[in-house]
Amino acid sequence: MLFNSAEFIFLFLPISLLLFFYLANRWGNEVAIAGLVVSSLFFYGWWNPSYLILLLISMVLNYQLGKRLGKNNNKKLLTVGISFNLAAIAYFKYAGFIVFNLNAVTGENWSLGNIVLPLAISFFTFQQIAYLVDSYKGITKEYSFLHYALFVSFFPQLIAGPIVHHKDMLPQFSSTKRYQVNSTNFKIGLTIFAIGLFKKTVLADGIAVYANPIFTIADAGGNVDFFMAWGGSLAYTFQLYFDFSGYSDMAIGLARLFGIILPLNFYSPYKAANISEFWRRWHITLSHFLRDYVYIALGGNRSGKIKRYGNLFITMLLGGLWHGAGWNFIIWGALHGSYLMINLGWQALKFKYSLLLTETKIYIFTAWLITFIAVVIGWVFFRAVTLDGALIILKGMVGLNGIEIPNAILARTGSLGSSLQALGITPSNGGKTFVMTWLWNMILLVFVLTLPNIQDLFFNKKGTLSEFNYESQSTFWPIRQLILGFTWSDTRKWALFSGACLALGMLTLSQVSEFLYFQF
Repeated sequence: MLFNSAEFIFLFLPISLLLFFYLANRWGNEVAIAGLVVSSLFFYGWWNPSYLILLLISMVLNYQLGKRLGKNNNKKLLTVGISFNLAAIAYFKYAGFIVFNLNAVTGENWSLGNIVLPLAISFFTFQQIAYLVDSYKGITKEYSFLHYALFVSFFPQLIAGPIVHHKDMLPQFSSTKRYQVNSTNFKIGLTIFAIGLFKKTVLADGIAVYANPIFTIADAGGNVDFFMAWGGSLAYTFQLYFDFSGYSDMAIGLARLFGIILPLNFYSPYKAANISEFWRRWHITLSHFLRDYVYIALGGNRSGKIKRYGNLFITMLLGGLWHGAGWNFIIWGALHGSYLMINLGWQALKFKYSLLLTETKIYIFTAWLITFIAVVIGWVFFRAVTLDGALIILKGMVGLNGIEIPNAILARTGSLGSSLQALGITPSNGGKTFVMTWLWNMILLVFVLTLPNIQDLFFNKKGTLSEFNYESQSTFWPIRQLILGFTWSDTRKWALFSGACLALGMLTLSQVSEFLYFQF
């Protein structure tokens, strides 16, 4: 069931809300939680009821392991628990990939049959691994299984995050005020949901039609010239952002309707002027998990500079593998690991030699541009289905596949068109697609660089659990004045704005749509 589907918006959501508050008012909070768990399990089982078996087994076993670890910090038991969770991911997500590569190396023809990847297995498994580790460390408290089940299965964030932490969520389930109808929560929740719906259905789905065909051509071995390669890569860069950011906003808005505040997952990452800042702003909850439970577990920066660089690279490599079982994802993770190592080295050089370049606007702009281009290049591997397809796109981006400009555009440039052709630029068809691709790219580039995000819009209403604010540094695009004049308030103007976003989003409900991060 998709958030941007008629059955979700007009049936599942209102029924779940009515049931939740009715049960709370009639029989108390615990019964309301039980009703919400049932609703969440129904939501998860909508695609395939058999998925529920794995989810339920995972919840029961991890809860019992967590209880025992909380009473007796047994390292062997922790190892068993983590191994169980990783084994589930390894089988469902990576077994086919491993066998494929073994066959390629050995020449055998082994097969595991058709393994169906359960939805959200990476998300709910990572949450529970963190719970087990914290139970072992004595950080967790004694929670009821009902509360734990809601922590794992809460439908707004179950399928594609944000990855929530037990210390952020479980105390909220024990708060009595969460079970009382609150008009402010409804207004904030509906506004954030409407903004997310608009991002997903209008912006992400709108530009997807200019990204997908380019990568399809490349994966099929076709030629992709300079403007096609950059146009398609930028289109996917914005499609992915508005798709995943839109989903995360909808999740935050939906949770707020139930009185639950979720953590932020995106904070305008394309404004970042270095790759470290990008990862503090992109998929924030995953970045925190990788930092707290992988990077620090490997030793972090405690064992010298060389080991620190290695830990950073390994963490990003595993982050790439987390996204999917394929060499392209591994390359993407390795690229970002390399980016972070280069940035770390550059920051050390600046400090060592007292280089004060960061004080100049031209330096910050150049740093932003390098960061943005590096991210776009990484997304090529992330999106392409095949390695050859990714390489075709990259060759096109550096001009090795030629440069083409539509006939209709060349004809309007007069003598300049003849000069361009003399330089090797060839005419082509598809003028409308060319113009629309670049028009969409330019508009969305302006959007991501100038418009405030939900954290900024609701910073004075605690829109999320995160502490980011509009004065955050390491970005070239300061928007303090714009944000201060455009924060949410309980007014008719904001009601009209929310209604417009919701209406425009709902106009697309009949279109075929999917969330990109559902596959992870």
